[in-house]
Amino acid sequence: MVRFRNILPVLLIGSSLAGCATGPNMTNPAWYSNRGYYSENQPVVQRTNYTLDVSTAGGGVPNYEIGRLSDWFDTLQLRYGDRIYVEDPTGSARVRADVARLAAAYGLLLSDGAPVTAGPARPGSARVVVRRSTASVPTCPNWRQSGLPTGIESTESYYGCATNSNIAAMVANPEDLILGRGGESGGDPDLAAKAVKSYRDAGQTGGGGKTIKAESTGGK
Repeated sequence: MVRFRNILPVLLIGSSLAGCATGPNMTNPAWYSNRGYYSENQPVVQRTNYTLDVSTAGGGVPNYEIGRLSDWFDTLQLRYGDRIYVEDPTGSARVRADVARLAAAYGLLLSDGAPVTAGPARPGSARVVVRRSTASVPTCPNWRQSGLPTGIESTESYYGCATNSNIAAMVANPEDLILGRGGESGGDPDLAAKAVKSYRDAGQTGGGGKTIKAESTGGK
């Protein structure tokens, strides 16, 4: 009887230790740990190509085809960030100039080259391609860790959803999320220095830049 009384506490201790060892099951996708501050929810840029074949005649694009192309641009609601390409089997400079003139009316320039599209342009025509990029965060809202138990050190799965979704919605050109944008190298340093010099040389404010007139606070 004494022997069994000594074994019983040992069994209870072993059972309690086993319970402590059975923590969260880290093979559960909901419990994957993100120990850093880098969000797993990042913007994804998707590109879509729209194509229209226009007839060419006399080495250029006829007016009636320019009108059809303009209606197509209006239907697409052409906007900043869209890229326009011309795929012309003949390589006519006039065809490209005609499309470029219309694109300029929408505030856009033609891009060099052309993306790969399904099938070649038919003979006697040129293909106009509009590439549009859109940005979104497809993983948001991310409630993967909504049932995360306490005691797991991890950045929440929905971390970054609000910030990155707003960036994806507001960025003017989604391509900038991929390639970035370099700083402008232009600028006139003399013009900037002139503005600073004018500010320093000006008198005290008040009276159109003239020195403020001293006034007495005494009586009459």
